[in-house]
Amino acid sequence: MPEIPDHMPAAVLYGIRDVQVETRPVPVVGPDEVLLEVGYCGICGSDIHFIVEWPGAAKPGSIEGHEFSGTIVAVGDAVREWQVGDAVVGGPSPRCGRCRFCLDQRPSLCVERGKVGADDSDWQGAFARYKKMPAAQLLRVPDGLDLKHAALVEPMAVSLHGITRAGGADPTKRYLVTGGGPIGFLSVAALLAGGVTDVVVSEPHEGRRALCARIGARVVTPDELVAPSMPHDVADEPFDIVLECSGHREAMESGLAQLRRGGRLVLVGAGIRPPRFDPNRILLNELEITGAFVYDHDGFPRALELLASGRVPLELLVEPDDIPLDGIVQASVDLFEGRRPAKAMVVPR
Repeated sequence: MPEIPDHMPAAVLYGIRDVQVETRPVPVVGPDEVLLEVGYCGICGSDIHFIVEWPGAAKPGSIEGHEFSGTIVAVGDAVREWQVGDAVVGGPSPRCGRCRFCLDQRPSLCVERGKVGADDSDWQGAFARYKKMPAAQLLRVPDGLDLKHAALVEPMAVSLHGITRAGGADPTKRYLVTGGGPIGFLSVAALLAGGVTDVVVSEPHEGRRALCARIGARVVTPDELVAPSMPHDVADEPFDIVLECSGHREAMESGLAQLRRGGRLVLVGAGIRPPRFDPNRILLNELEITGAFVYDHDGFPRALELLASGRVPLELLVEPDDIPLDGIVQASVDLFEGRRPAKAMVVPR
């Protein structure tokens, strides 16, 4: 068994662009828990909001980070299915399993979401060297998939849920993805792996457009998407599906205007400013607008399988350099401003 220290480094969030690396006690595992040494933790869009632009969105003094992979270094007395040395990722938080949505395999809508399970007052994210987890929430990393790419499982599961809400990856349909950040480019990768050939990405930042093009999409700038002048008209080259992954009001409004009659807009990215949709366009063209919140019931296993399948260009999806704990603020700013197009991975060791 590896020697585990009493204390560890952790990146503690105090406010906008204020993250300090501190020494904290290593978590003590309970009977049904395991202790992970964090291998990689991706910087999520929510982390960027907390660190860069939304004052008060996160609790001061918190340790964030939820897109992680790691290696088990200790197991609780009641744990039988895991051993020290196993490579794992964290799965979704538990749902009740009893409500109509859980029984319909739509756990993202569980009526008890946010309430299920024990008090989470001691929750700690993965921007730290060690993290404890309930053993039941872990998934095994497939053979041949390294920890760096396995840490993409959570955002890939989000992308797969957006595609599910769009009706699945259909090679006969045209897709527009608005926003070429991680959820956007992972959606592109998943669509292409599912046999779709006609995927366009609208993205203002040149670096993100270049990345999406390398993955296999056709790319445009937002001002290239011209809206029809009348609500009963459709664009010159309309899309069957729009996956809105940016969370920006303008992208939501623009995406709706690019749909063919009977098309569907899926809101995947979260934002603050609500859009202004033209109800006549929706009515006259019988458009559908729906949301995609977190994951499918089987989203994490499917995401791991896809990442390990060889059908997605893993090396393109992550930044080549690893981010230390004291580099989280600068990396978050770079991601926010588009200077880092791919997923930035924090290495707490």
